[in-house]
Amino acid sequence: MLDIKVIKDDPARVKALLKAKEVDCDEQIDRILELDARRRELIASTDAKKAEQNKVSKEIPKLKKAGEDVAPIFAKMAELKTEIAENDEVLRTVEADYRTAMLSLPNLPDPDLKPGGKENNEPLRYYGEPHVFDFEPKHHVDLCTDLGLIDYERGTKLAGTGFWIYKGMGARLEWALLNYFMECHLADGYEMVMLPHMLEYACGETAGQFPKFADEVYKIENPTDDRMHFMLPTAETALASLYRGEILAEKDLPRKFFAYTPCFRREAGSHRADERGMVRGHQFNKIEMFQYTLPEKSDEAFEELVTKAENLVKGLGFHFRTVKLAAGDCSASMARTYDIEIQIPSMNGYKEVSSVSNARDYQARRGNIRFRREATGKTEFVHTLNGSGLATSRIFPAMVEQNQLKDGSIVVPEVLRKYLGGIEVISK
Repeated sequence: MLDIKVIKDDPARVKALLKAKEVDCDEQIDRILELDARRRELIASTDAKKAEQNKVSKEIPKLKKAGEDVAPIFAKMAELKTEIAENDEVLRTVEADYRTAMLSLPNLPDPDLKPGGKENNEPLRYYGEPHVFDFEPKHHVDLCTDLGLIDYERGTKLAGTGFWIYKGMGARLEWALLNYFMECHLADGYEMVMLPHMLEYACGETAGQFPKFADEVYKIENPTDDRMHFMLPTAETALASLYRGEILAEKDLPRKFFAYTPCFRREAGSHRADERGMVRGHQFNKIEMFQYTLPEKSDEAFEELVTKAENLVKGLGFHFRTVKLAAGDCSASMARTYDIEIQIPSMNGYKEVSSVSNARDYQARRGNIRFRREATGKTEFVHTLNGSGLATSRIFPAMVEQNQLKDGSIVVPEVLRKYLGGIEVISK
């Protein structure tokens, strides 16, 4: 949620930044300003009437003692009571409209981002060299099928298109990747948490996915409970609400977490012919990194998360690039995002395997997550950041394709071998 003071101080700047994010919110900004003015007017009017009510009520005993007629006073009190009730009713409606409008606004992009969409994304650096084959390489679907690593057909039979089954060495290889990621995060001092996979509506609202993107998750109906629940699309959705409604001590920041979860996405599917297999799916595994930090440490935390994601990919031996996203390619909740992209040979280009983002105080405002300054005793909103560390659904196909040999076997990355009993090559 944006700070209403920022909107009121310079609405033209807010409109311009959101247009850089390819979102036209001019009318919504104007409406928010109208609702805020009306809200303040109603609050002031109600407070004035309540003050008058208190003043008049204190006069009644004096008038009674003096033997004066208090009937007009009681009539005035009844009139004020009715007016206050009417104001309160209108105020509830105005505040509900105001809150909905504020929750629907995306985050402001950082000013240094290029405007526009992904066509304006900016590669910042490259690591390693693209993989070159001296034979005709196979697609990861064919490699995984031939080696018995993935069962796509039975995954579809069990759950439909966009699902698969890891089996045998494929399951062990997937688990080895997750173990490698977790071991690195633990070594860096991040706290591991295991989260519920089913969340309440407030989690999606705090993370910034609801109300606008509420239809993009798998909702769960419960005949004994009318609250909305949904399957988490990413661990970030849960991690962003760990301290919802709480005030942290300044000395307790930063808080650094990571979590393994399956992720459930409705929008997945085979969008292009070259995206068959596990590049897009309705369920995939991911380790997510998350930080709560002081506002002045926000940029430092962002660079730390980017470096961590890069190091994970380096450890696997992949060529990759780090890309600074343009304003319009950042998600609605984020002020800044860098993607780590690797090559999947069959897809003739780079694919994102980690997305590191800074929400600034946007999520904290939505979830009312604050800390208390030791020097002043005042509360401020924390900053929240997240990063994939990593998602396996693109790491796995890239690993299989880049590490394939002419005979159809694949070389296991060295960092994973200890989790597989020392196996170096997976063959039929």
